[in-house]
Amino acid sequence: MNDQETTSTRPYLIRALHEWCTDNGLTPYIAVRVDESVQVPREYVNGGEIVLNVGFDATGSLQLGNDYISFKARFGGVARDIVVPVDRVLAIYARENGQGMAFPPETSPQTAQPVAPEPASGDPARVVQLVSSEPAAAPGEEPPQDPPPSPPTQPTRPALKRVK
Repeated sequence: MNDQETTSTRPYLIRALHEWCTDNGLTPYIAVRVDESVQVPREYVNGGEIVLNVGFDATGSLQLGNDYISFKARFGGVARDIVVPVDRVLAIYARENGQGMAFPPETSPQTAQPVAPEPASGDPARVVQLVSSEPAAAPGEEPPQDPPPSPPTQPTRPALKRVK
């Protein structure tokens, strides 16, 4: 198989992160770019995107397929059928700690154009903010380094700290 014939890794990564969240008692959420191919309640779409709880407690008949994610969910007490093409998933992450993965926009099979690229203006109204436990450097910036140690002026005596 060449690169054009291989399947996308996105559905496999979504399933893996969904399983990781579930195994660790976390709530998996997906951020979705909404267009005409996405079946969600339009009244809950904000800025062309929607965030969906895809945990087993919030969904019925959840199917994480290679092409579509489908399930039943309640919105305002009303049961709805949800269908999301996998290529419209922007990210999957744990609600409790923000750990997860964001995906680059894929090309649409109908138009072969990028699907709704993100604005370059640095819009702060992003739906998903993934949090890392490590400090990150800004693009084009060196990662922060510890300041060089200053020479001691007087010898210091070692001390022990009691940890209970």
